[in-house]
Amino acid sequence: MSEINENSGENVNSLVPEEIKAPVLNETVTEPKEIKVTDPQEPEVKQKEAEQTEIQQSEVQETSAELPALQQPESNQNDSANSGSKPNSKPPFNKNGDKSYSDKPANKSGDNRNYQNKRERPKGDTIYSDARSLAVKILTRVERTDAYLDKLIDFEIRTDQLNDYDKSLLNEICHGVIRWMRRLDWFLNGFYRGNWEKCTPEIKNTLRVALYQILFLNKIPDFAAVNEAVEFVKRISTQKHADVVNGLLRTIIRTKNDLVYPTREIDEVKYLGIMQSHPNWMIRRWIARFGFDDAALLAESNNKRPILTLRVNTLKSTKEAVFKRFDERSIVYRTCRYIDYFVTLRLMSKIYLDEDFKDGKYTVQDESAGLPAVLLKPTENDMILDMCAAPGGKSTHIAQLLGGKGKVYSVDKFDAKIKMMKQNAERLGITNIEFIQDDANDLQDERVKDLKFDKILLDAPCSGLGVLSKKPEIRWKREFEDILALTEIQKNLLNSAVKYLKPGGVIVYSTCSTEQEENMDVVKDFLEKNPDFKIDNASQYVKSELVNAEGCIETFPHRHNIDGSFAARLVRL
Repeated sequence: MSEINENSGENVNSLVPEEIKAPVLNETVTEPKEIKVTDPQEPEVKQKEAEQTEIQQSEVQETSAELPALQQPESNQNDSANSGSKPNSKPPFNKNGDKSYSDKPANKSGDNRNYQNKRERPKGDTIYSDARSLAVKILTRVERTDAYLDKLIDFEIRTDQLNDYDKSLLNEICHGVIRWMRRLDWFLNGFYRGNWEKCTPEIKNTLRVALYQILFLNKIPDFAAVNEAVEFVKRISTQKHADVVNGLLRTIIRTKNDLVYPTREIDEVKYLGIMQSHPNWMIRRWIARFGFDDAALLAESNNKRPILTLRVNTLKSTKEAVFKRFDERSIVYRTCRYIDYFVTLRLMSKIYLDEDFKDGKYTVQDESAGLPAVLLKPTENDMILDMCAAPGGKSTHIAQLLGGKGKVYSVDKFDAKIKMMKQNAERLGITNIEFIQDDANDLQDERVKDLKFDKILLDAPCSGLGVLSKKPEIRWKREFEDILALTEIQKNLLNSAVKYLKPGGVIVYSTCSTEQEENMDVVKDFLEKNPDFKIDNASQYVKSELVNAEGCIETFPHRHNIDGSFAARLVRL
């Protein structure tokens, strides 16, 4: 279960409206007027003569703009927008008689900004030099590898290359494109004449980045999104490809009020999958389990921007003291519904640079991720094993509930994660955690291999389908077969936990998944193999609205406004 979303505190309020409404899911969609689709196989956009004249005139004003206002802090951008003036810039590339274009440099030094080599980018230029181009770079890497989106974004925003505005824009574009990729591709595929699947990833993601700004970020002018996309394609490819990108995006802009959406009557799985940008296999499962309306609400919740939730560290401060500090700094906050020392913030930029955070007065953790430690109910002098501890939020939460007494043994396979957890525990002032690099299935470390524990937390590796709002890339990287493979790992780990537990001890099994195969099915399999265990009803430890009919915690984003999760308290008789 993931507790940390490093970029959720970035300020995107200046970029997007307070609420972006998706089309109503069961509305009747009428066919729009006939749309002339740009042919990406040809460098020129074929249109009627009158349209061509109008577009060329608008391009002189719009596509030639270098848009310095978008590269400045928000206040400068607003000043420029309010003035109504357009920045001075070079004329657009026009191979049909534009005298400003020359195949040779205009002077001996070769310093001619109008010169554009079709195969080489200008000397001294940087390909990935702004928020939009970096977004293309990150999205392409996520698509090609198993890299984590948040880690790639965090690497870029920790440099001095971007100002605060561009860092926020980068974060918003990357998460937004991943969330809405399927809907974006629906439109791009319709306007792309050719095989969209064979389009190169860089060009694909350039178009996605531009179209996301056009459809979802209404405070960014359409011409700015198009111009930046075209200029970037010139740097990485040829003028022909830039012309195709330019023509395709402008065609969408001209017809965006008449775009054709899929209809529910033909195929409700495909309809909901495209409208809420999820793969069909997920939507099909959710409709079968919850019904269409609930499945639609769940998918919609997964597309909301995640809220920032903090856990107050009661070892170093009190929630009253922390709330007073928020009031002094005019930070809007709200106490969480299910755990009273958790708090959600409306906005807090650069939280990792905040002095109170550095001092360990609070840490980032979703309320759903705090429920397993509450369900475990640590008591003074308990000896507790956290079998799959990284990134360490649950271990530090357990240590906090112990009040600095007792002992927590936090196990993980990887040295880098152990170091990260040690740093976090040190920041929080926690001293009763022993970190162990080992395999939880078969502990061999001398400190633990012969120990028996009072309580064990198994936060098992899972599909992560409960945290899609924080990690939107998961939806495109998972298949149903992955869930089946993970259930075998989960069952093995849970059965291994038995050999480390004292008689009368407690195991809490938890995931950040909403899927039955990883949750109740694993617990039922365990109880069949271990008849000396039973489920201890979770309603004794948390609010009953979080507890399912079997007595286990089960949360859903669209019902509880927290991440999807599961936790079962298993007691040894």
